[in-house]
Amino acid sequence: MRDMCGAGVGRWSGRVVVLVLAGVIAAGCSYVKQDDFNQELADIRAEMRAADQGVEERLNQRVDGVEARVEELEEALRGLAAEFAATVDRLEDAIRFNAPVHFAFDDATVRSQDRPLLDRFAEVVQAYYPDAFITVEGFTDSAGDPAYNMRLGQRRADSVREYLVNQGLAEDRSRAVSYGETRERQIVPGAVGPGDGGWQNRRVAMVIDFQGETRPGVVASSGDREER
Repeated sequence: MRDMCGAGVGRWSGRVVVLVLAGVIAAGCSYVKQDDFNQELADIRAEMRAADQGVEERLNQRVDGVEARVEELEEALRGLAAEFAATVDRLEDAIRFNAPVHFAFDDATVRSQDRPLLDRFAEVVQAYYPDAFITVEGFTDSAGDPAYNMRLGQRRADSVREYLVNQGLAEDRSRAVSYGETRERQIVPGAVGPGDGGWQNRRVAMVIDFQGETRPGVVASSGDREER
């Protein structure tokens, strides 16, 4: 029995084996003292508790670090919002930046007067949270066909996303979605064009997801141009 125990222990290494073979060693090997075994088991348990505590501390440090970065980003965006008359909404795990970036009737071109704001937005995101995921949301007024407005909203979101990517935002960490004329998201419900009418609803918003995950959105399919 002594030789068998010695051979068995020799084939294994690691202190976890003590837990697996504890009963066999204690019962079959007379040279193993119960006090020694109990102390070894207590040491292993203490090390496991210390390891768990270390993991928890590192996780808490990471969470605190993320929260600090988010707060810095939110503060910078609020400063930008005050400068450009935008608004900032804090969501559960994201920030929505309602930018005063608007479009002419039935148009998806980024206007020259809106480019300074988009430039600054790109700078802020890259400075405070470059690994965030950005979703550009496109909207329209409710004039005309809803299906076309979904496509128009998508073109507007695509235009702004392309502009932001050209300013340095990571292409693989951004996307564009359309909400078309969704009434719940209109700034002035029911306001429509043509001309300057309903301009508040012809807009985009940017969602900064600091969890780095994409969000569900309504993506319009491409289609033929119609008047809106």
